[in-house]
Amino acid sequence: MPTIFRIGAARVVIYLNDHHFAHVHVLDGKQHAIFDLHCPAGPPTLQRNHGFSHVDANTFARRMQNVVGSLCTEWKTLHDCFC
Repeated sequence: MPTIFRIGAARVVIYLNDHHFAHVHVLDGKQHAIFDLHCPAGPPTLQRNHGFSHVDANTFARRMQNVVGSLCTEWKTLHDCFC
């Protein structure tokens, strides 16, 4: 599970064995959120949130929108599609 981006202390990762749809996991300690990327242009949307505040989740989505193209490229590199 490579870290592909950081937002403050939170790590944005893609699990190598996830093959559903293009999405990322945001991890910080015991907190975990999943964002659909809606590749290739976004916007990222929150799918699940376990422990982050709504303010933090919204901040993550805004910050990821600025790099959604890179996140989608990384997903496609690892999984060979946006599926």
